[in-house]
Amino acid sequence: MGFYTFKLSKKYMGLFAIFIFVAVWAMLKTSTLKDIETFSKTRPIYEGGSDKKAIAFTCNVAWGNEFLPPLLQVFEEKNVKITFFVEGRWAEKNSELLRLIAEKGHEIGNHGYSHAHHSMLSLEQNINEIKDAEKVLEKITGKKPVLFAPPYGEFSELTIKAAESLNYRLIMWSIDTIDWKKPGVDYIVNKVLKNAGNGKIVLMHPTEDTVKAMPVIIKNLKKQGYKITTVSDLLSEE
Repeated sequence: MGFYTFKLSKKYMGLFAIFIFVAVWAMLKTSTLKDIETFSKTRPIYEGGSDKKAIAFTCNVAWGNEFLPPLLQVFEEKNVKITFFVEGRWAEKNSELLRLIAEKGHEIGNHGYSHAHHSMLSLEQNINEIKDAEKVLEKITGKKPVLFAPPYGEFSELTIKAAESLNYRLIMWSIDTIDWKKPGVDYIVNKVLKNAGNGKIVLMHPTEDTVKAMPVIIKNLKKQGYKITTVSDLLSEE
């Protein structure tokens, strides 16, 4: 009887050990996932919260100078403020245009210095691209950017680490107008309106089609009750 009791307890000890291992593993995994979800700076942001009817517009600027004044005029007439992600190299050559954007009350974000493929850069190179653009943007506007949008939407873990180390939030998008491909005004309008939703982030560029599409998009979104705003304002409402 004593021998049988020894085998039985050994069996249960083994099962108990397995149970403890699984429980601890699950707890650690859950904790890690929670940490990742909680600290938004450690992950790219594709959209804001879904509890409020707001949409953010972003415009990446590295070219398209001739379309920026009319685009700004549309936003002014419609009382809309958006986020412009500006390349540092472009800003150096077009300081007056950048000042105009800032003076109109729009948010200025960091788009890297030389439109590099950040997914292919080392940590140091990622940091330098962001910092070099930051110096130019801050010198011209008097304000340090807090948002970073990598060119081409390309990034790696090193890009995320670089952005976080410099206290930036890495911004992506949930609606891409692909206006740089010149798909036509109707395409841009339909792309935004069909995919509109709470917390969405719309990506655009300064193109002729974008300028023509914006009044229609803004009118319809406002008619549907959406607030059109900057990325920082969208995220502050989460």
